[in-house]
Order: sequence, then structure tokens, then C-alpha cells
Amino acid sequence: MTHLIMIPGMMCDARLFAPQIDAFRSQYEVEVASISSHTRIDELAANVLERAPHKFALAGLSMGGIVAMEICAQAPDRVVKLALMDTNPMKESDEIKQWRKLQIQEVMDGKLQKVVRDDLKPKYLADTPNKQAILDICMKMALSLGPNVFLRQSIALRDRPDQQETLQSLDIPTLILCGAEDRLCSPDKHKLMHDLITNSRLEVIMNAGHMPTLEQPEKTTEALRLWLTR
Repeated sequence: MTHLIMIPGMMCDARLFAPQIDAFRSQYEVEVASISSHTRIDELAANVLERAPHKFALAGLSMGGIVAMEICAQAPDRVVKLALMDTNPMKESDEIKQWRKLQIQEVMDGKLQKVVRDDLKPKYLADTPNKQAILDICMKMALSLGPNVFLRQSIALRDRPDQQETLQSLDIPTLILCGAEDRLCSPDKHKLMHDLITNSRLEVIMNAGHMPTLEQPEKTTEALRLWLTR
């Protein structure tokens, strides 16, 4: 049975992939990795690798995709298939670093709920009928992880390396997937990743933003199913 490791985005957990876990758990050994315990992307990737089987399929969304790219940099021979969803292969820009600095200060001042409510998740999603329900899930995930995880993950994202050379070196079945309305990691970034990776397929999910796994679960699950059976 294929082992599928899924890596969630910042301040998210297995609930981000709930529809896909339900769809795949009878056919695949599905595991959701934690990326909450370190302040460096390379350390987070090494931590996932320590717990992973020798060979596995790997899917990451947002920060999870960034960690997945670093896993490929550290152990390319162990990843048999790769899915990168709503993510970014480039290092963080100075503009985003300034925005992140303000968020870090607010969270240090005890305002995690405000940052999640006002600054983060509402900008991530397309305007669909299930938007509020997804926002509620996002808030529950973030509050259950807490401010210390927010701070560690923010630092890791701020200091992350550029992974474009890593992607150019890959030759495994790869799915590049994003929501058409993702304002955080635009479709253009996904076209770039698709162009960099030889054996990749680009899938843009309509009526979805940064979290297509929850916004358009059936379409996203089907795209992942095709990728897993390639």
C-alpha cells in the first residue's frame, strides 16, 4: 500500500485535508505530518523525514508545500510522487517580511485570534457559500495550535530558501495545483513551478482560493486521485 504523507499549511492540521483523508484512507496509508516544532524549514523537513518510511508520496499545501520542496532537496530519492498545492518556491520578499514582522508583534501581544480573523484567512478564500464554515475551521485549527506555533512557523517562512533549483532537478510524477482565486500564492507562481518540473501537470481549481482542499473538495480530491494513480 502506498504511503501518502500530507503536510498542512501554516496554523493548520489534518482538518485541512479531511475530505481527502476520507477519500483515500481505504486505498492508501495516509499520514498528516506536523510542522509546528522548529523555526527553520530544513529542520521541519528533516523532522518529517525522520518519521517517514523509506519511500512515500508527498503532498503539501502552502507552508506544507514549502516544507515538501525542502524534503525533495534533502532526500529526492525517497519521494516517489509530489503534489504542490497553493504554495511558493521563492524566498520571502522584503515586503512580506515587513508584513510578517507586524503580525509577529501582534501575536506576541496576545492577539492571535485578531490576526487570524482579520489579516489571514479572510483573504485566502474565494467567495463561495461554504466560506464562513471554512473560516470557522481555520480559526479552530489556529487556536488549537496556539501563538508559539504561529511564531515558530512565521520565522521559518520568513527565512526560507529559494527552491527553484530543487524543482528543476525533479523528475517524478508531480501535480501542481492551486485555486484560481488564490491571492496569496497566485496561479502565475504555479505556472512557474510547472515549467520548472519536467514531469508535472498543472491543475487550476475554479471557484477556489488558497484552500481548495476545503473550498472545492471533490475537484481537488479527483485531481489528487489522478496524480496518485499515474
